[in-house]
Amino acid sequence: MLTFTSEPTYYLYNTRTFPASRDRGAIDAELYGTGYMTAPHDFTDTETARRGTMAYQILAAHNTSDDDEHLRLRFDALASHDITYVGIIQTARASGLERFPMPYVLTNCHNSLCAVGGTINEDDHRFGLSCAKKYGGIYVPPHMAVIHQYMRERMAGCGKMILGSDSHTRYGALGTLAIGEGGPELAKQLLGRTYDIPRPQVVGVCLTGSPRPGVGPQDVALAIIGKVFREGLVTNKILEFIGDGIKNLSVDYRCGIDVMTTETTCLSSIWQTDAKVEEYLRIHGRAGDYRELKPARVALYDAMLIVDLSKIESMIALPFHPSNVFTIREFNANAGDLLRKVEQDAREQFPKVPFNLTGKLENGRMRVDQGIVAGCAGGTYENLTAMAAILRGHTVGSMGFDASAYPSSMPVFMELVRSGTAAELMAAGVVIKTAFCGPCFGAGDTPSNNAFSIRHTTRNFPNREGSKPGQGQLAAVALMDTRSIAATAANGGILTSASEMGYAEPHRIYRFDPSPYAAKVYDAVGHANPNEPLVLGPNITDWPEQPELPENLLLEVVSVITDPVTTTDELIPSGETSSYRSNPLKLAEFTLSRRDPGYVARAKECKARGQDTIAKLCEPFGANAATVGLGSVVCAVKPGDGSAREQAASCQRVLGGAANIANTYATKRYRSNLINWGMLPFTTDADIGSFRSGEFIYVPGIRKVLENAGRTVSAYRITDGKLAELTLTLPELTDEERTILLRGCLINHYRAHL
Repeated sequence: MLTFTSEPTYYLYNTRTFPASRDRGAIDAELYGTGYMTAPHDFTDTETARRGTMAYQILAAHNTSDDDEHLRLRFDALASHDITYVGIIQTARASGLERFPMPYVLTNCHNSLCAVGGTINEDDHRFGLSCAKKYGGIYVPPHMAVIHQYMRERMAGCGKMILGSDSHTRYGALGTLAIGEGGPELAKQLLGRTYDIPRPQVVGVCLTGSPRPGVGPQDVALAIIGKVFREGLVTNKILEFIGDGIKNLSVDYRCGIDVMTTETTCLSSIWQTDAKVEEYLRIHGRAGDYRELKPARVALYDAMLIVDLSKIESMIALPFHPSNVFTIREFNANAGDLLRKVEQDAREQFPKVPFNLTGKLENGRMRVDQGIVAGCAGGTYENLTAMAAILRGHTVGSMGFDASAYPSSMPVFMELVRSGTAAELMAAGVVIKTAFCGPCFGAGDTPSNNAFSIRHTTRNFPNREGSKPGQGQLAAVALMDTRSIAATAANGGILTSASEMGYAEPHRIYRFDPSPYAAKVYDAVGHANPNEPLVLGPNITDWPEQPELPENLLLEVVSVITDPVTTTDELIPSGETSSYRSNPLKLAEFTLSRRDPGYVARAKECKARGQDTIAKLCEPFGANAATVGLGSVVCAVKPGDGSAREQAASCQRVLGGAANIANTYATKRYRSNLINWGMLPFTTDADIGSFRSGEFIYVPGIRKVLENAGRTVSAYRITDGKLAELTLTLPELTDEERTILLRGCLINHYRAHL
C-alpha cells in the first residue's frame, strides 16, 4: 500500500524511480531503448537533479539570499484568522508597522461565535477590519469562509508562496508552496524581513493507481500519516506529490490530502499541476494564476514514499492522535482490543477521570454518538455531495446519533443550495451550519461526556473536541473520511466504512459564485489609509515588556512532561481560551491547564523570587547575583506537535519562562515560537524523567555562548544543595535568531532598529 525509501531516489521521465545508489550505467542500460531514454547516457549530474524538484524551483524564485543552502524567503501573501491576527499585528505595531507590504488576508473563522466571552470576539473582528483599512489588507467577515478555503478560492496560484499563522496552511495541490508558522514569523514579513531557514530536504510522494469506490481524501491522508509520523520520517521536510496517480484525483480530493500533510510534521507540500488545476482556477476567475508545474526530466529526492491509491482502504485514526491509524476493516475485527488500548491511554493521561468506550460495542460493532464534517479538510463541495449521496434514502435517526456539516465557504454553501444537495442533507437529519473551524479545535459541537465522535476534521488530540478533564469531562474523537461518516449515519450510528455501502462517487458540476465575497469582503490591498483609527476593544492589550538575556541564567524547573509527544493544545488549550488570545496576561492563566494544572502557580512563584534566592543558589559558583537572571523552564521529551499558535510559547514567557529543555522538538514552528519570544530552545540527551519540579539549573556565561555562536552549553543542576553537571545544546541558529534571543524577544529586536 505504502513504501517509504529513506535513501536518495531519482525520479525519471515523470514515471520511473531508481535508488540514487544504483550504478548509473545500469540505469542507462535499463532505460535505453525502452522509450524512457532517447540516447545512451541521456542522464544528468547529481546537483542538477537535486535542482530538478518543483520545491527547489519555487524556493529559488523566492530566495533573497545569494546562498542556495541558507534561504531568506519573501512570500507572495500572508493569511491569519481571528485567534492569531490580533497578536501578530500588535507585535508588528510595536515594532514600527506602517502598512502591509503584501496581501494580508484576515479571516474570521475561529472566534466566529460572538456569544462567547462577552464582546471580546466581535471586538477582535472590529479591530481586524480597522487594520485592513489602516494598513491595506483583506478582511473576510465571520461565517464567510474558513481560512484555507478562502485562500484556495481567491489567493493560491501556481508557483506562489504563502505564509499563514495556522498550522494547516497548505495549498500545494494548487501549486502553491505554503507554510504554517507562529505569528512572529508573519510579523517579520510585515516588517520587510525574511523567513530564514536552511534549505529543506524534499521527499517525493509518488502516487500510483486510482482510489477504490468509497475511499476518500481523508483515507489517503491518514494512511500517509500513519506511515511516516511515528519515526519522524518527513519532519520539517517538503512533500512533493508526483506520479501518474495524480490525474485520477479531483482538485478537491487533492486539497483534502494536502491539508492533512501538516499532521506528518512536514514543513510544506507541493503537487504537480495539470488541466484539472487549470480548470479549477478558471472556474474561480483566476485563469492567469495557472502554470504547469512538474519536476525536471530527472529529479533527485532525498527520500521517496510510493503510494498505491488502489490499495488504500477506508481508514480510521483512533484517539488520541491522527497517526493512531487502522483500516476500518481492522478496527471492526478487533474493536474490543483497540478500544481498551485507547482507554488505557486515557487512564495514563487523565487518571482521575472515568472513561469507557468498550461499553459502546454492540455485537462487536462500535456505536457512535456523533458525526461531524467540517473545516478545511471536510467541508468541501465534493465531500458534502458525497455525504448526501450516501444518505439518500436514509436518515441519521432519532436514537442519539447526531450529524452536522459545515460548508467551507459561503460560495460552497450557495452551490449546495442551488444543486439541491443542502436540502438532501437536511432531509436526512444533518444539521447544516456556516463556515466555522470550531469543531476542529473544540469550540463547536462539543460531544457529551464519554461520547465517541467521528469527524472529518484535522486533529483528534486529547480534549481537542472541547471536553475538560479537569472538570471530570472526557470525550474522544476518531478521524474518518466523510464517506464513511455518512455510511455510519446511514447505518444507524454503527461504525461502517463507505466501501460496505457499495458507494460510487456522484457526477458533479461545480459553479463558483463570488457574489458573497463581492458583497461582504473588504479588500484594500495597495490602498492603506494611515489616518484610519484602530478600533481597540477592552480585551486587546499590548505585550508585556520582556528583559534581555542576562550574562548568566538561573532556571527553576516548574514542569516536567514525560509523554512521548506534547502538543500545543496541551501547552495552551484551544477552544475555551480562544476569546483571550488578544490578552496575553489573561490567556497565560490557562497555560498547561490540561496537562499540568499546577504549572501557573509554580511559574508565578518563580517569577516572584527575589535577589536573595539568586545570590544563595549562585554562591557556589562565585557569580555576582546582579549578573544572573532568573526564569522558569519546562522540561519535555518532544514538545510542540500540532498548531502553529505562538501562544504555546508566549504564555510561558509572560509567566517568566526563559527556556525549554527537550530531547527534541516536534516541529520547527514551535522552536521558532520559542526563539521569537526570547526563550532558549535547549536540547539534552539526559532523561527528561530525571528532572524534578523545584530543582534549579545554573547556566553560566549563556550570553557569551550566543554571542560567540556556541552550540554546547555547560550547566549545573542544583538539587537539594547538591550539584551535578549537565550538558545542554542549542540548535543551529541564524545570526538574527541569536540576536532575538540576546535582546529578549522579537519585539525588542525590532524596537532596537526604530
